[in-house]
Amino acid sequence: MNEMLEKLGQNAKDAETVLRNLSTNDKNKTLEAVAKALVAHTDEILKANALDVENGKKNQMPEGLIDRLMLTPERIEGMADGLRQLTGLEDPIGEVTGMKKRPNGLLIGQKRVPLGVIGIIYEARPNVTSDAFGLCFKTGNVVILKGGSDAIHSNTAIVNCIREALKACSITEDAIQLIQDTSRETAAEFMKLNRYVDVLIPRGGRGLIKAVVNQSTIPVIETGTGNCHIYVLLMPAFGRQTRAKGWSFPTPCACRSCL
Repeated sequence: MNEMLEKLGQNAKDAETVLRNLSTNDKNKTLEAVAKALVAHTDEILKANALDVENGKKNQMPEGLIDRLMLTPERIEGMADGLRQLTGLEDPIGEVTGMKKRPNGLLIGQKRVPLGVIGIIYEARPNVTSDAFGLCFKTGNVVILKGGSDAIHSNTAIVNCIREALKACSITEDAIQLIQDTSRETAAEFMKLNRYVDVLIPRGGRGLIKAVVNQSTIPVIETGTGNCHIYVLLMPAFGRQTRAKGWSFPTPCACRSCL
């Protein structure tokens, strides 16, 4: 077993108990603090991102992928705003649903609880780093991230910023960990870290999703590759109107699948 992955797994399991017992108020305050920290560290995040963009251009990365990789002050503010929005959502943890009373008087219901340790493998899109953390943290889950090699400098800067904010809030920094080794061999070993990781989520293209589903010994939440539609409404009196969802920030993920 890879010693680095073993250590990350042990850290995550230690952090799991802490996160599953956090109150909603503590989680929301921490998310606000992390959002504030991302904006405060904009300059250093952009500096790290510039290295990734420069390397991408040297490696003749397609323009569309460069745009997906690139961060700006506005995009970092958008990342922070995404975390702030999570504080306005109800905390699903602890919610009891489907309560039924049996003939003998016994009450049986379903209670929402954290999954535990979530592994997320994703491609070179650094804004996913903060999104993944926010969603996992709000639901009381620890996250181990394996991002694409093309965004390693950006992801490292973002994760360091988040961990610094967690420490300032007296929350375990190991609520989020980043696998620094971007090799495929390490990715393959990560997919078999079922002693520590409870569920694995691939976020990316069809090839990445297929590879994770085929190789993982960890239960996988298999995401789709998108099915974006454009609807063209023909109205003779008013001309043509084209409506598309998800275009406030056009990305390859939102490309048209069906017209």
